[in-house]
Amino acid sequence: MTPPAFVQLPVQVPALVLAAGRGERMRPLTDSTPKPLLQVQGRPLLQWHLQALANAGVSRVVINTAWLGEQIPAYFSDKNGVKPIWDKRKQLSISYSQEGVDFGGALETAGGIARALPQLGPVFWLAAGDVFAPDFVFDSAAVQAFAASDQLAHLWLVPNPAHNPRGDFGLSSQGLALNLPADDPAPRYTYSTIALLRAELFAPPWCDIAPGNPLGVKAPLAPLLRCAMDAGRVSASLYGGRWTDVGTPERLAELNR
Repeated sequence: MTPPAFVQLPVQVPALVLAAGRGERMRPLTDSTPKPLLQVQGRPLLQWHLQALANAGVSRVVINTAWLGEQIPAYFSDKNGVKPIWDKRKQLSISYSQEGVDFGGALETAGGIARALPQLGPVFWLAAGDVFAPDFVFDSAAVQAFAASDQLAHLWLVPNPAHNPRGDFGLSSQGLALNLPADDPAPRYTYSTIALLRAELFAPPWCDIAPGNPLGVKAPLAPLLRCAMDAGRVSASLYGGRWTDVGTPERLAELNR
């Protein structure tokens, strides 16, 4: 397949960090604090991603918010718009997609991405703000390889944790993510919630949400990815570094021990 025409990208691209969820399984901790602001080893979960993005040369990040969403910009912003919580030479320009303010609640993953797209670009990083992956590098070489391909998404997969023993997706020897049937015995891996995405994935024929999601349509991401996988348009890599889906108070406590 001939790679699509695309605008020459800079060395790095913007990132969208997902931080809108309610965090039901983390209650009562999330009754008063949004899950991405819960502390892991002395800093908020969300800050680990922001630091890694800054270290990799990413200069612009969008954070989507909903549940207790006002706390996130309050934490990361000062009167100049950026709180100096890391080396000033690596500060990020942070903007927000305020789903809670605009629609009264979170729009799920695909709905939230579609809403934030006008603030992003043709290619962007995606990361979930409630995942701890301190060894992950948002590599500019991965950006360039992805931009030069015809893929709609590139996913990083991890070995299956105890809470997801069946995994999510397969991985071919050619580096394609596979939407395996339920009875297929081939190995599956867990989607780390870190990815490179092309904005094209959120337009027909893959997605029918209007540009910018002005109606606040709620939609998950997995069906879009599975459809694109069936067309051979999703690649993947295995990530072997530390990774935890901080989904329960017990997992948070274990990280902090």
